Amino acid sequence: MIMRTNKRSHEKKRSLIAVTGTPGTGKSQACRLIKEYPVIDLNALIKKNAKKFGFDSDRESIEVTPGQLKRLLPKIRGRTIVEGHLSHLLSPEMTIVLRCSPNELARRLRKRGWPQAKIQENKEAEAVDAILIEALERGGDVFEIDTTHMKPKEVAEAIREIIEGKNTRRFEPGKIDWSEEVLGWY
Repeated sequence: MIMRTNKRSHEKKRSLIAVTGTPGTGKSQACRLIKEYPVIDLNALIKKNAKKFGFDSDRESIEVTPGQLKRLLPKIRGRTIVEGHLSHLLSPEMTIVLRCSPNELARRLRKRGWPQAKIQENKEAEAVDAILIEALERGGDVFEIDTTHMKPKEVAEAIREIIEGKNTRRFEPGKIDWSEEVLGWY
């Protein structure tokens, strides 16, 4: 179990807020419903600037460094959400990691038509808390939301609560554990 104490006051105005998580956890759908803060779609920025970056043909993905990501961002004023599975690499003041049961995640990615190898890679990344661990290592306040059984509207509301410093204890990292599900794979 991973635990981290959030040292900053939640009433303090944040600048950069990352909404991150394994692909398929509901980031884009939830962030489309948030109108109170500007939202930057990091994946759209990466795709728009893809010619500036490398491409990993084995993994069928664009290769981009945290420094390159930071240079893509427009000037941030006030609270701004950056949504995308790499947004936690931008050293945000606050990171909200969306989580989802690995089996449900695989179902969602299959529904999108993803190749089995990419589904398995993302399912395993979710199972071992890969993005959560990276976010915790980067610093700042980190929270996590289990979106497995939530509608996008509920996820958006949870994101708002965290940003506004309401009820944040229920979103502290370390409470989501997929180990029983993973043991069922064997």
